[in-house]
Amino acid sequence: MCLPTPLGPNKTPDLSFIRNATQDLKKYLRKNQLIILESTTYPGTTQELLVDELKRQFKVGKDFFIGYSPERIDPGRAISQNAVPKLVSGYSQQCLRLVKLFYSQCFETVSVSNLKTAEITKLFENIYRSVNIGLVNEMKIICDKLDINIHEVINAAKTKPYGFKAFYPGPGLGGHCVPIDPFYLSWKVKSMGINTRFIELAGEINSKMPSWIVEKIQEIFNQKKIALSQSKILLMGLSYKKNINDLRESPSIEIYKLLKKYKSKIDICDSYCNPKEIKKLFGSAKLFVNNKNIKYSKYSGVVIATDHDNFDYNKILKESKIVIDTRGRLLGQKSSKIFFI
Repeated sequence: MCLPTPLGPNKTPDLSFIRNATQDLKKYLRKNQLIILESTTYPGTTQELLVDELKRQFKVGKDFFIGYSPERIDPGRAISQNAVPKLVSGYSQQCLRLVKLFYSQCFETVSVSNLKTAEITKLFENIYRSVNIGLVNEMKIICDKLDINIHEVINAAKTKPYGFKAFYPGPGLGGHCVPIDPFYLSWKVKSMGINTRFIELAGEINSKMPSWIVEKIQEIFNQKKIALSQSKILLMGLSYKKNINDLRESPSIEIYKLLKKYKSKIDICDSYCNPKEIKKLFGSAKLFVNNKNIKYSKYSGVVIATDHDNFDYNKILKESKIVIDTRGRLLGQKSSKIFFI
């Protein structure tokens, strides 16, 4: 079972997809089956929604088996199937044995002692990324104020062979996992009287990055004596990360909305995302599905929000008046047209 686990109102977990699927599955369940949940969720979900629900029909661990094994995919990254071990757990030792047997046909497996440990491990993996991205985004804001290149700082720091892992700043977080999963844990432990201040602060920093980006765009345009309200901007890249078609929680959406509030005229370009999905989120904005026929010179500025590999960056740099790079894609290029934010 690999189902969406979005956030509902007030950043509370929405487990309706798992609940509904479990009810639908009941019509087809029989003894000696194995059900494995792969959805990212808070510790205790597999017990509450599967074990407690199905143990009325079966002796779980004896004549029916339940496990949890979170997905660990990285969209857009081409890696070997066996490069990422599969984390496995089970309600009982027999459940664990069967879950491990199932996945070991295709993956290296790593066993943990119980369902809750596997559930919180997946959350920890994503919270680790969220917190470190929040840290580097805050460092980007600090370095900007001090007139320091954050990318030079990162490249220097990562020469240290221990104690440092490089994370890179951007216009904010997107996707289904990293912006959302930390709130699953904070929601769960608040009922136990624990406040997740560190986790929530990282989420707050990351969620504010699009507004900071737009403020910097306004500063740059002011320097060039361009009124944002009279500007024409090309927003390059709409998905939350490069070379994929996923628009969920993409910072490009918020950047677009904020620029629209300033009454900028905005065109958009993305060759990966579904045009119908783009229209739902970006309304009547003119869409270029490739960058071959774009006349960059007619725009006040070009904003690289997501740095897809199939963009012609040489052409962008040659023809544009201003290029605002939120991803560090043009690092190493020497041009007065480029502004890194």
